[in-house]
Formats: sequence, C-alpha cells, structure tokens
Amino acid sequence: MEAEFTAELFEWRGPAPFYWLALPPEVADEVNAEAAATTYGWGAIPVRVRVGGSEWETSMLPRAGGYVLPVKKAVRLGEGLVEDQPVQVQLSVEPRGGREANGTGRAR
Repeated sequence: MEAEFTAELFEWRGPAPFYWLALPPEVADEVNAEAAATTYGWGAIPVRVRVGGSEWETSMLPRAGGYVLPVKKAVRLGEGLVEDQPVQVQLSVEPRGGREANGTGRAR
C-alpha cells in the first residue's frame, strides 16, 4: 500500500527525545487493513518513507489506535523540519522481505 499525507512533527520524550509523525486516521485505517501481512512483531509495520529529498526505511509503531512514524535526526535536520510544522510524507508499507528487524533502517 502507498499513501501520501501531511502530518505535524512532534516530540515524544522517553529516555531520549524522538520526533514522530502521526498518521491521519484514514491512512492508519489502510495500514491496519494490511497489518497482519506486514507486521514483524509488537505491531510494528515496516515502511519506506520519503520526505522532501530524503528516503529511508523504518518501522511505524501503534499508538492511540493509530500509528506513528519515527523521523530520523539526519532527515529532520537535513530537511529543516521543526516541531509542529506540517510535513508532506510519501509512505509505502513493505513486508519485511528478509530485512533484519533491528530498527536501524537506512537513510538514503
């Protein structure tokens, strides 16, 4: 499945700060319809993401009945993204297909 959407960047503090984008409900519903075929545990969904000129692989996580998408620091800084700013996202849900489920992904 592929989707394009706009979401606001937000900080979710834990042991270290991370920045995320919450999927709009209609996109989260589409992802949820494919979740059983693509998840590799804990509800994580592997995806390929494009924001501006940056493309990377990561995994979305379930949160509050939807999904949140982590934004790598290199992407955030490279694209000049700031908290509460709308971000245009192109997203493709991709089954793990043999990739390691180690959470590191690759920035391109």
